[in-house]
Amino acid sequence: MVPFRMTDRWNRRLAACFALLVPFAAVLAVGCSQPDRESAVAPSGPVAATAPARAPGASRPRILAFGDSLTAGYGIQKSESYPSVLQRMLDERGYVYEVVNSGVSGETTAGGRRRIDKALDGDVRIVVIALGGNDGLRGLPPADLKVNLEAMVDAARAKGAKVLLAGMEAPPQMGDAYTREFRDVYRAVAKQRGVELLPFLLEGVAGEAELNQADSIHPNPEGARLVARTVFGALEPMLKP
Repeated sequence: MVPFRMTDRWNRRLAACFALLVPFAAVLAVGCSQPDRESAVAPSGPVAATAPARAPGASRPRILAFGDSLTAGYGIQKSESYPSVLQRMLDERGYVYEVVNSGVSGETTAGGRRRIDKALDGDVRIVVIALGGNDGLRGLPPADLKVNLEAMVDAARAKGAKVLLAGMEAPPQMGDAYTREFRDVYRAVAKQRGVELLPFLLEGVAGEAELNQADSIHPNPEGARLVARTVFGALEPMLKP
């Protein structure tokens, strides 16, 4: 995988994005209290493929999408969240997995660490850990971020699951030293624990107004589709046909 490199253009866009966080930070932190808008109408378009037929009662091995509001699909329909789009991508390509959306809006890595054992119930083969955005927003210590991520990775591997660790970025306003240390945590955990790393979950989406909702934080449906494609690109080498 090509290493993610921060560019001046991206830094400027991300800085502009986080400059809006003062009025909208509460949205991210309390988003878990807002109900998801689920449509009764099935989505249309090329990503709305029908899942392969299965025998009654048959179950599929699971991919656990474990994260915060970016995973939960805050502000968009559940069917438009990146795990739902990822499910359709897998179905279209003949991969027989069930994607379980275990995103909780406002979640920090500490919260994820507390609930991951329960989330790992069932035949979970792969876990996509995409947490840390709220840690960065709150300026929590990168050392705590590292300990929590390590604990979640260890819990998943103890259950025999593979792990894809999705990196996050801290707001540039936190200062160069903090943002650099924050970013390096994901690389260190992936290397030390021997798991796959997706350097930045929102690569190509963060800071792009046309791919985000009005809060400039959460992807809109088109942004969520791009996140799903990014995750799929990192995930596919881990899948069994």
